[in-house]
Amino acid sequence: MHLTRTAQELAEYLGGSVRGDGGCLINGLAPLDAAGPDKVTFLANPRYASRVAETQAGAVLMAPNGESYGRTVIEVDNPYLAFAKLLTLFYVQPRPPRGVMPEACIGMGVALGDDVSIYPGAIICDNVTIGDRCVIYPGAVLYDGVSVGDDTIIHANAVIRERCRMGNRCIIQPGAVIGSDGFGYAPDGNGYYRIPQIGIVVLEDDVEIGANCTIDRAALEVTLIKRGTKLDNLVQIAHNCQIGEDCMIVSQVGISGSARIGNHVTLGGQVGVAGHLTIGDNVMVGAQSGVPNSLQANAVYSGSPTIPHKDWLRAMAVVPRLPELKKTLHSLEKRIAELEALQAKK
Repeated sequence: MHLTRTAQELAEYLGGSVRGDGGCLINGLAPLDAAGPDKVTFLANPRYASRVAETQAGAVLMAPNGESYGRTVIEVDNPYLAFAKLLTLFYVQPRPPRGVMPEACIGMGVALGDDVSIYPGAIICDNVTIGDRCVIYPGAVLYDGVSVGDDTIIHANAVIRERCRMGNRCIIQPGAVIGSDGFGYAPDGNGYYRIPQIGIVVLEDDVEIGANCTIDRAALEVTLIKRGTKLDNLVQIAHNCQIGEDCMIVSQVGISGSARIGNHVTLGGQVGVAGHLTIGDNVMVGAQSGVPNSLQANAVYSGSPTIPHKDWLRAMAVVPRLPELKKTLHSLEKRIAELEALQAKK
């Protein structure tokens, strides 16, 4: 049955309040310019406040004291977060557990929790432990000795290598590889001797790994992703790294071996981090930056090599003027040479 709630009920669910018709019925969500009278929409960016006057939505999520333009408003402190919670309420319905379905391959000594769903084509190797309410989709492979916490979802074709450990409520998107061998080779004359990578990867609770990410196992101990951290698609984490809590690591970031990333760090798309360095807590690094050295906490950086973001903005403002400045400099040099020549004749 499709879920329907009044605006007042939604406000109570979100811990907000209603201005307007608290009895209007809402059965879903839509953007400002596409919402109908039975939908709720949201205003997170004040730049788009004028669109509230044009929307046909039954209710609008917005911050307190915003202009309602006569619309029913649900006031919340964080409209974007409220929108996400309502998406979950209306559209993310729990699926009944399916158990171990035909053509799933289950090895010896496997311990399965309650209410699991293991789809056809999933391969669970020996001595794997899977917690309650986990979902393992087709083509996923869990090597020997893997441990998976409760309520974790492993999507199609993801690979979890031997002995790696997943926490509770983790989400592993399709094609991710967790516990691949770290890139370790010892020079041996003109060639290289492969260094066995005997460590593991540990994901703490509420970690999410994007599609086609790779997280290398440690050479000896643990590559660690701490609680609440989220990785976008196509991120590479090398061996022995430690990533702190509640970090946001955007697509195509590459982090070299043994780097230490603090808590609540944000790395923009295509950031490259050198190995054996430390990034402090609450750091933000702009897209396409190169990080060759450790970064102090509680700051914003950009550029390659990274510098404080404000300095980078000032430097980038000069770049378009460089051809003009070069001409000016050349003209000044020529003028100085002429003046020096005149001075020499006196």
